[in-house]
Amino acid sequence: MSKAFELARHLETLQINNMYKSDFYWTWDKTDDEIEAIFTVADALRDLREHNKSTKIFNSGLGISLFRDNSTRTRFSFASACNLLGLEEQVLDEKKSQIAHGETVRETANMVSFMADVIGIRDDMFIHQGHEYQKTFMDALEEGYRDGILEQRPTLVNLQCDVDHPTQCMADMLHVIHYFGGVENLKGKKVAMTWAYSPSYGKPLSVPQGVIGLFTRFGMDVTLAHPEGYDVFPEVEEVARKNCEKYGSKFHKTNSMAEAFKDADIVYPKSWAPFKAMEKRSELYVKGDKEGIDKLEKELLAQNAEHKDWTCSEEMMKLTKDGKALYLHCLPADISGLSCPEGEVDNSVFDRYLVPLYKQASYKPYIIAAMIFMSQVKDPVGALMKLDAADDKRKMF
Repeated sequence: MSKAFELARHLETLQINNMYKSDFYWTWDKTDDEIEAIFTVADALRDLREHNKSTKIFNSGLGISLFRDNSTRTRFSFASACNLLGLEEQVLDEKKSQIAHGETVRETANMVSFMADVIGIRDDMFIHQGHEYQKTFMDALEEGYRDGILEQRPTLVNLQCDVDHPTQCMADMLHVIHYFGGVENLKGKKVAMTWAYSPSYGKPLSVPQGVIGLFTRFGMDVTLAHPEGYDVFPEVEEVARKNCEKYGSKFHKTNSMAEAFKDADIVYPKSWAPFKAMEKRSELYVKGDKEGIDKLEKELLAQNAEHKDWTCSEEMMKLTKDGKALYLHCLPADISGLSCPEGEVDNSVFDRYLVPLYKQASYKPYIIAAMIFMSQVKDPVGALMKLDAADDKRKMF
């Protein structure tokens, strides 16, 4: 019996009927079974591809990607996921569209979606706007489908917004699950989700928020560490606290990086901008106050520079459990002595964890493919079994 077949049988035990034709905004909107289903399908698709089996469930159709912020890993992961399932990716470049000439979100959404099955959107730069843009886009598609403009209603995969980065954090979690040999081995593990110094400003809050919102569902001891003033969304902190009540995990906040790293099994040192400052930046953006934005940027860079000691150094890593905690990063990291004079992590630490970091990143295409699969396939168990039993090969010769 193949691994993919066993995973399909496991999928059969989960309550997943509500996933068909659903969107994926935030991990905390999904049930435990739905989260587990994404992990299960991601592993099954990976197993099928590794055994040279075709995983194409479409023979035509588009996956539309809209990146309103820069991206490397997520951009290529979305393209890879679409290709894996038989969709062709089409990039919506706003600079080459009619949006600059006044085209509305409502119009754009419908015009690009006539033959689209999935929409992937990244909009993470401005607080209280990224998620709202995704909702506005999908509301327009719902209306277009209801009015008979669209033959199908595409589903959304959130490729990062101002609130959550579900494809990243679920890839991180699947990496952790495999690294520690199964979900059953995660209870009680200490996770240090810490701020780290960066010479740049304005990094989104969605990764730390996604981590505390997801990792607390697995019985882990999650510590959120940052200098004073670098708070994340209070609503997401509340999600983490409620998870602790339900799953017996722990959520702790501290203003000490060393305290977070002490005896940690997993460390995730990552820079982000202060919540209040990002709110102010969004207000300035809406007003078109470029001078105000430039002034705020200088203030935040100066504020960051006060905390250069918040870095994942060799000394800090020695504080972790046996000095060998699993180091995570969504990449690219600001690497001291390599990509910048001073940054989030020492070059020697980063270099030592290069292989596991790349393995961590390798789960994202399969996570995205699983999200598309579960939203587009009515009978995912039967589909996986048929893909496994078929003689169709990915590589013919």
